[in-house]
Amino acid sequence: MAVITSIDDLKRLHKKRTPKMFFDYAESGSYTEQTFRDNTTDFAKIRLRQKVAVDMSGRSTASKMAGQPVAMPVALAPIGLCGMQRADGEIKAARAAAQFGVPFTLSTMSICSIEDVGAHCPDPFWFQLYVMNDNDFVDAIIERAKAANCSALVLTLDLQILGQRHKDLKNGLSAPPKLTLPVMMDMATKLRWGMEMLGTPRRGFGNIIGHAKGVGDTASLMSWTAEQFDPKLDWAKIGRIRDQWGGKLILKGILDPEDARIAADFGADAIVVSNHGGRQLDGALSSIRMLPSIKAAVGDKIEVWLDSGIRSGQDVLKALALGASGTMIGRAYLHGLGAMGEAGVTQALQILQKELDVTMALCGERNVQDLGRSNLMVPNGFFDHYN
Repeated sequence: MAVITSIDDLKRLHKKRTPKMFFDYAESGSYTEQTFRDNTTDFAKIRLRQKVAVDMSGRSTASKMAGQPVAMPVALAPIGLCGMQRADGEIKAARAAAQFGVPFTLSTMSICSIEDVGAHCPDPFWFQLYVMNDNDFVDAIIERAKAANCSALVLTLDLQILGQRHKDLKNGLSAPPKLTLPVMMDMATKLRWGMEMLGTPRRGFGNIIGHAKGVGDTASLMSWTAEQFDPKLDWAKIGRIRDQWGGKLILKGILDPEDARIAADFGADAIVVSNHGGRQLDGALSSIRMLPSIKAAVGDKIEVWLDSGIRSGQDVLKALALGASGTMIGRAYLHGLGAMGEAGVTQALQILQKELDVTMALCGERNVQDLGRSNLMVPNGFFDHYN
């Protein structure tokens, strides 16, 4: 077996072991995928400042996110259809995260239900909410998250209208997959994936089927989902959800300083600078380019985190040095899950932590909370936004 040393190694195995429609779902963006690409290439433009002859002993990557102690300031972001990358994927990722000491976030559009993950995960996890037109469903799923002792609600704000992802349409993405000839030919080369899927009952959207009115099977689910993302979501509706939840609230999908100021005044515990991994507004700036102006807009009034584009511990370090107090990863851990299941998620986290630790040391720092702009070299004009 090949030696795994990077997230890219896990990505190659993920592609080899997972049906094409699900790998493409993970590794794609909307329309031309400009923002999807910029999320990673912009990180690469930021360089690190090396320091020598400093004491590098006693290093720590430990921190806190929304008051929760974490082994490193990295949380697993919510990912729809996670359980299609590997059988029982959400349960496996949640277990790996809990054992490692970082938060796991379960998506509304997960394959394993809130109750399933709660029954199999030793630690409380976070729940991510998509706001739907069906208010009864929204109210009920919030109460289900409370009953499962979810310790934070992550409210995604940038998916009121679904961005078009060409690969998903061409592949006929669905859960479970429709058994067309091309799909069956592809699945025939992914025997381990297929055998594991045959061994689990979790192959549909567990949070929705049997819980939403009129949705009892996959066929009725597809028509329900197509009409349900709420295009009227505004701050008044967000306030209603905040009051009903009553716990830690994280607002994900902030990419504008004015939106960040409103969120900070709104009483959320953290905001996530994010463009949904380049899967929504193609042509938007990368998260890392927007981070400093958003941090400047809110100061210390609220925790500012970043996701979209993180593929290494060095990327985590760059985000922290530019003002984020936490980060969220999606594809980085999903590649581990698709490659090797729960062990792959653990390995992805180990890779990120080691890269973060070693890079921090070579930059002359011993604690992630001491990182700052002085650790970086940024190209002139990098943060100058377009008019």
